[in-house]
Amino acid sequence: MRKLIFLHVVILKKINALLALIATSSLFFASSIYAGEKWGVDKELSTISFELPVLFAKNVRGTFKNIEGFIEIDLDKKKNNKAIFSVVINSIDMNYAKYRDLLLSDIFFDAKQFPIAVVDTKKFSYQNEKKITLDVEVTIKDKSEIVPLTILVKRLGEELVQIETELSFSRTFFNIGTGKWSNTTILKDKATIKTNLFLFKE
Repeated sequence: MRKLIFLHVVILKKINALLALIATSSLFFASSIYAGEKWGVDKELSTISFELPVLFAKNVRGTFKNIEGFIEIDLDKKKNNKAIFSVVINSIDMNYAKYRDLLLSDIFFDAKQFPIAVVDTKKFSYQNEKKITLDVEVTIKDKSEIVPLTILVKRLGEELVQIETELSFSRTFFNIGTGKWSNTTILKDKATIKTNLFLFKE
């Protein structure tokens, strides 16, 4: 009887050891599958700018001081890359300084209610191209729209990459300019966002 109990104990120990080995192997295998690189934004060098055409006057131009973002690179399959970038609306510096409060008000960006604008690439494929075009999701004032984004990639070193992008969107779709400001005769509808981002490997 004692031998039988001892044999059961030995078998259970071996089973537990085997299960532990399988679990460890699974974790290692999973981490290998999802292994990737994460690149962060150098906020000192990077810029995100905004431009809106005006009839018979200088275009409205601004640069956001407070930006965040990252890119995750899928080193294995090259298909599950993703990037998210955001700006704090009230961090904008603009050429029409006297109209800054108007731009941040609920007539335009409504910065108090919707302080952040976001660009999200979702998942995308990347095979070390120097130029790619993606459909990305732009979210402003809690509204989202899919728009094309052109991306230029310049590798400056093993751990530093420069990314220049440009996209256009309809300001009226996002209710940027309500009431009399929704008229697109003077203040045009097509707005442009340009980025010059420097990314470092984390």
